[in-house]
Amino acid sequence: MASPDFSLSVADCPLIQVEGWDGTLRQFETNLSASLGTGLPASVGETVRHENLLIIRVAPRRLWLALDDGAPAPSLAIDPDLGCSVSLGEGRVRFSLAGADIARVLSTCIAVDWQSPAAAPGHAVQTSFHHVPVLLLRTGEAACDLVVPRSFARSLSDWIADGSTGAI
Repeated sequence: MASPDFSLSVADCPLIQVEGWDGTLRQFETNLSASLGTGLPASVGETVRHENLLIIRVAPRRLWLALDDGAPAPSLAIDPDLGCSVSLGEGRVRFSLAGADIARVLSTCIAVDWQSPAAAPGHAVQTSFHHVPVLLLRTGEAACDLVVPRSFARSLSDWIADGSTGAI
């Protein structure tokens, strides 16, 4: 039985990866920022929320654009001399976790220091979950999303559920 202080939901994760080529980053980011109508996160792990989109800097030249459920994809005109974009949504799902027990449950599954400024609300941390790469998006004091490969979603969901009951 799951803890009364913990909840988990699973949904599709519309996701677009954009990346600037080496040596073109400044111009690429200027064009992307103008196309999206907002500033971009400055450093790896930072996020920027704009309308129905969360912009996540996952690497120095790479950003993920996570769309809210049902939101249309932004119209991006990426100059191929500056960078590229690719949809990652078909291969990922989003776990939304919440509750007072979230840090305890996650400590059974992933290595993230919940108290670290790098994992503060509004930040993203790349980690692994039973040898599977995942992106943890801290959405609140007692809430986060995990962006995980679709092919591992069921087993990772079961692992989290077991962790919430103390079975792990």
